[in-house]
Amino acid sequence: MKKLTKIEPVETSSLVDKVEARLLEYIKENKLQAGDSIPKELDFAQSLGVSRTVVREALLRLRTIGIIESKKHRGMILTNPDIMNNIQRMLDPTLLATSTLKNLFELRLIMEMGMADFLFEHKTEKDMLELEEIVILEEETSFKKAVFSLDKEIAFHGKLYEMSNNNTLKKFQDLLLPIFEYVYLNHSMLKDYEYSSGQFITHRMLMDNLKVGTPETFRTAMRRHLEPHFDRIFKKLH
Repeated sequence: MKKLTKIEPVETSSLVDKVEARLLEYIKENKLQAGDSIPKELDFAQSLGVSRTVVREALLRLRTIGIIESKKHRGMILTNPDIMNNIQRMLDPTLLATSTLKNLFELRLIMEMGMADFLFEHKTEKDMLELEEIVILEEETSFKKAVFSLDKEIAFHGKLYEMSNNNTLKKFQDLLLPIFEYVYLNHSMLKDYEYSSGQFITHRMLMDNLKVGTPETFRTAMRRHLEPHFDRIFKKLH
Protein backbone atom coordinates (compact mmCIF):
# COMPACT_ATOMS: atom_id res chain seq x y z
CA MET A 1 0.00 0.00 0.00
CA LYS A 2 1.33 3.38 -0.98
CA LYS A 3 2.49 5.47 1.98
CA LEU A 4 0.60 8.75 2.16
CA THR A 5 2.14 12.02 3.25
CA LYS A 6 0.85 13.67 6.40
CA ILE A 7 -1.66 16.48 5.94
CA GLU A 8 -0.36 19.63 7.59
CA PRO A 9 -2.74 21.74 9.73
CA VAL A 10 -4.44 24.63 8.00
CA GLU A 11 -3.16 28.04 9.09
CA THR A 12 -6.14 29.68 10.77
CA SER A 13 -4.61 32.76 12.35
CA SER A 14 -5.23 36.07 10.64
CA LEU A 15 -2.51 38.43 9.49
CA VAL A 16 -3.21 40.66 12.48
CA ASP A 17 -2.81 37.64 14.78
CA LYS A 18 0.58 36.91 13.23
CA VAL A 19 1.76 40.51 13.50
CA GLU A 20 0.61 40.69 17.14
CA ALA A 21 2.58 37.52 17.91
CA ARG A 22 5.62 38.89 16.10
CA LEU A 23 5.47 42.16 18.04
CA LEU A 24 5.42 40.25 21.31
CA GLU A 25 8.39 38.19 20.13
CA TYR A 26 10.23 41.43 19.25
CA ILE A 27 9.63 42.75 22.78
CA LYS A 28 10.90 39.54 24.38
CA GLU A 29 13.85 39.07 22.02
CA ASN A 30 15.09 42.59 22.76
CA LYS A 31 14.38 42.23 26.51
CA LEU A 32 12.42 45.46 26.54
CA GLN A 33 10.93 46.57 29.84
CA ALA A 34 8.30 48.99 31.08
CA GLY A 35 9.28 52.53 30.07
CA ASP A 36 11.24 51.46 26.97
CA SER A 37 10.20 52.91 23.62
CA ILE A 38 9.25 50.72 20.68
CA PRO A 39 9.57 51.49 16.94
CA LYS A 40 6.97 53.52 15.12
CA GLU A 41 4.01 52.00 13.32
CA LEU A 42 5.57 52.70 9.92
CA ASP A 43 8.87 51.07 10.91
CA PHE A 44 7.10 47.89 11.98
CA ALA A 45 5.05 47.85 8.76
CA GLN A 46 8.14 48.13 6.59
CA SER A 47 10.12 45.54 8.57
CA LEU A 48 7.27 43.02 8.57
CA GLY A 49 6.17 43.68 5.01
CA VAL A 50 2.55 44.41 5.90
CA SER A 51 0.29 47.44 5.76
CA ARG A 52 0.20 50.06 8.47
CA THR A 53 -3.47 49.18 8.99
CA VAL A 54 -2.53 45.66 10.05
CA VAL A 55 0.21 46.92 12.38
CA ARG A 56 -2.15 49.52 13.83
CA GLU A 57 -4.72 46.83 14.65
CA ALA A 58 -2.08 44.62 16.28
CA LEU A 59 -0.78 47.53 18.34
CA LEU A 60 -4.33 48.42 19.36
CA ARG A 61 -4.72 44.93 20.80
CA LEU A 62 -1.55 45.36 22.85
CA ARG A 63 -2.73 48.77 24.01
CA THR A 64 -6.11 47.34 25.02
CA ILE A 65 -4.52 44.79 27.35
CA GLY A 66 -2.15 47.39 28.76
CA ILE A 67 1.16 46.23 27.30
CA ILE A 68 1.86 49.51 25.47
CA GLU A 69 0.66 53.09 25.68
CA SER A 70 1.24 56.31 23.76
CA LYS A 71 3.26 59.07 25.39
CA LYS A 72 3.49 62.64 24.18
CA HIS A 73 6.85 63.35 22.50
CA ARG A 74 7.94 59.74 23.02
CA GLY A 75 5.58 57.71 20.89
CA MET A 76 4.71 54.21 22.07
CA ILE A 77 6.31 52.76 25.18
CA LEU A 78 5.98 49.55 27.09
CA THR A 79 3.99 49.59 30.30
CA ASN A 80 3.51 47.27 33.23
CA PRO A 81 0.10 45.75 32.39
CA ASP A 82 -2.59 45.77 35.05
CA ILE A 83 -3.45 42.08 35.03
CA MET A 84 -6.34 42.45 37.45
CA ASN A 85 -7.94 45.20 35.39
CA ASN A 86 -7.88 42.95 32.33
CA ILE A 87 -9.44 40.07 34.24
CA GLN A 88 -12.10 42.35 35.71
CA ARG A 89 -13.48 43.08 32.26
CA MET A 90 -14.40 39.43 31.86
CA LEU A 91 -15.81 38.71 35.31
CA ASP A 92 -19.49 39.43 34.80
CA PRO A 93 -21.20 36.42 36.41
CA THR A 94 -24.26 36.77 34.19
CA LEU A 95 -22.07 36.21 31.13
CA LEU A 96 -20.05 33.26 32.44
CA ALA A 97 -20.86 29.59 32.04
CA THR A 98 -21.86 27.58 35.09
CA SER A 99 -18.62 25.59 34.90
CA THR A 100 -16.59 28.82 34.94
CA LEU A 101 -18.52 30.16 37.93
CA LYS A 102 -17.88 26.89 39.73
CA ASN A 103 -14.15 27.04 39.01
CA LEU A 104 -13.91 30.64 40.20
CA PHE A 105 -15.81 29.84 43.39
CA GLU A 106 -13.44 26.91 43.99
CA LEU A 107 -10.54 29.32 43.51
CA ARG A 108 -11.91 31.47 46.31
CA LEU A 109 -11.96 28.45 48.65
CA ILE A 110 -8.42 27.52 47.66
CA MET A 111 -7.16 31.04 48.40
CA GLU A 112 -8.82 31.18 51.81
CA MET A 113 -7.33 27.83 52.79
CA GLY A 114 -3.91 28.84 51.52
CA MET A 115 -3.48 32.24 53.16
CA ALA A 116 -3.05 30.94 56.73
CA ASP A 117 0.76 31.22 56.90
CA PHE A 118 0.66 34.76 55.53
CA LEU A 119 -1.96 35.82 58.07
CA PHE A 120 0.15 34.63 60.99
CA GLU A 121 3.28 36.19 59.51
CA HIS A 122 1.81 39.64 58.87
CA LYS A 123 -1.00 40.12 61.42
CA THR A 124 -0.70 43.20 63.62
CA GLU A 125 -2.43 44.32 66.79
CA LYS A 126 -4.31 46.93 64.75
CA ASP A 127 -5.50 44.24 62.32
CA MET A 128 -6.78 42.05 65.14
CA LEU A 129 -8.65 44.96 66.74
CA GLU A 130 -10.32 45.77 63.43
CA LEU A 131 -11.19 42.12 62.90
CA GLU A 132 -12.75 41.98 66.36
CA GLU A 133 -14.85 45.05 65.59
CA ILE A 134 -16.22 43.24 62.54
CA VAL A 135 -17.01 40.15 64.60
CA ILE A 136 -18.72 42.12 67.38
CA LEU A 137 -20.85 43.98 64.84
CA GLU A 138 -22.03 40.78 63.17
CA GLU A 139 -22.73 39.09 66.51
CA GLU A 140 -25.06 41.91 67.48
CA THR A 141 -27.35 41.00 64.59
CA SER A 142 -26.52 37.32 63.97
CA PHE A 143 -26.36 35.78 67.43
CA LYS A 144 -26.35 31.96 67.34
CA LYS A 145 -26.96 31.92 63.60
CA ALA A 146 -25.09 29.58 61.27
CA VAL A 147 -25.69 31.91 58.33
CA PHE A 148 -24.43 35.47 58.27
CA SER A 149 -25.61 38.15 55.86
CA LEU A 150 -23.55 38.61 52.75
CA ASP A 151 -22.17 42.00 53.80
CA LYS A 152 -20.82 40.52 57.06
CA GLU A 153 -19.26 37.58 55.20
CA ILE A 154 -17.55 40.00 52.84
CA ALA A 155 -16.38 42.25 55.70
CA PHE A 156 -14.76 39.44 57.68
CA HIS A 157 -13.17 37.52 54.84
CA GLY A 158 -12.20 40.73 53.07
CA LYS A 159 -10.25 41.76 56.18
CA LEU A 160 -8.40 38.43 56.09
CA TYR A 161 -7.34 39.07 52.50
CA GLU A 162 -6.14 42.51 53.51
CA MET A 163 -4.16 41.03 56.41
CA SER A 164 -2.36 38.63 54.07
CA ASN A 165 -0.29 41.66 52.99
CA ASN A 166 -0.42 40.50 49.38
CA ASN A 167 -1.82 43.22 47.14
CA THR A 168 -2.40 40.89 44.20
CA LEU A 169 -4.37 38.50 46.39
CA LYS A 170 -6.45 41.37 47.78
CA LYS A 171 -7.19 42.70 44.29
CA PHE A 172 -8.13 39.23 43.14
CA GLN A 173 -10.53 38.87 46.05
CA ASP A 174 -12.13 42.17 45.05
CA LEU A 175 -12.52 40.85 41.51
CA LEU A 176 -14.14 37.65 42.75
CA LEU A 177 -16.72 39.47 44.89
CA PRO A 178 -19.32 39.63 42.09
CA ILE A 179 -18.83 35.89 41.54
CA PHE A 180 -19.13 35.18 45.26
CA GLU A 181 -22.26 37.34 45.55
CA TYR A 182 -23.86 35.71 42.52
CA VAL A 183 -23.23 32.16 43.73
CA TYR A 184 -24.17 33.02 47.32
CA LEU A 185 -27.46 34.64 46.39
CA ASN A 186 -28.51 32.17 43.71
CA HIS A 187 -27.29 28.89 45.18
CA SER A 188 -27.55 29.29 48.95
CA MET A 189 -27.80 25.98 50.79
CA LEU A 190 -26.58 26.83 54.30
CA LYS A 191 -29.95 27.33 55.96
CA ASP A 192 -30.56 23.71 56.99
CA TYR A 193 -27.00 22.42 56.72
CA GLU A 194 -25.74 20.13 59.49
CA TYR A 195 -21.99 20.26 60.04
CA SER A 196 -20.18 16.93 60.22
CA SER A 197 -18.62 17.95 63.55
CA GLY A 198 -21.97 19.09 64.88
CA GLN A 199 -20.59 22.60 65.36
CA PHE A 200 -20.49 25.60 63.07
CA ILE A 201 -17.10 27.33 63.12
CA THR A 202 -17.99 30.99 63.53
CA HIS A 203 -15.99 34.04 62.57
CA ARG A 204 -15.23 34.58 66.26
CA MET A 205 -13.76 31.08 66.48
CA LEU A 206 -11.60 31.81 63.44
CA MET A 207 -10.49 35.10 64.96
CA ASP A 208 -9.63 33.46 68.29
CA ASN A 209 -7.66 30.79 66.43
CA LEU A 210 -5.78 33.52 64.62
CA LYS A 211 -4.89 35.07 67.99
CA VAL A 212 -3.47 31.98 69.73
CA GLY A 213 -3.34 29.15 67.21
CA THR A 214 -1.03 28.19 64.38
CA PRO A 215 -1.36 28.21 60.59
CA GLU A 216 -2.18 24.49 60.78
CA THR A 217 -4.98 24.90 63.34
CA PHE A 218 -6.33 27.90 61.45
CA ARG A 219 -6.45 25.96 58.17
CA THR A 220 -8.39 23.19 59.91
CA ALA A 221 -10.83 25.69 61.40
CA MET A 222 -11.27 27.48 58.06
CA ARG A 223 -11.92 24.14 56.33
CA ARG A 224 -14.71 23.40 58.81
CA HIS A 225 -16.06 26.93 58.45
CA LEU A 226 -16.28 26.45 54.67
CA GLU A 227 -17.49 22.85 54.90
CA PRO A 228 -20.90 23.40 53.23
CA HIS A 229 -19.23 24.96 50.20
CA PHE A 230 -16.79 22.07 49.86
CA ASP A 231 -19.60 19.56 50.28
CA ARG A 232 -21.65 21.20 47.56
CA ILE A 233 -18.70 21.29 45.19
CA PHE A 234 -17.89 17.65 45.89
CA LYS A 235 -21.58 16.89 45.36
CA LYS A 236 -22.35 15.78 48.90
CA LEU A 237 -25.24 18.23 48.95
CA HIS A 238 -28.26 17.97 46.71
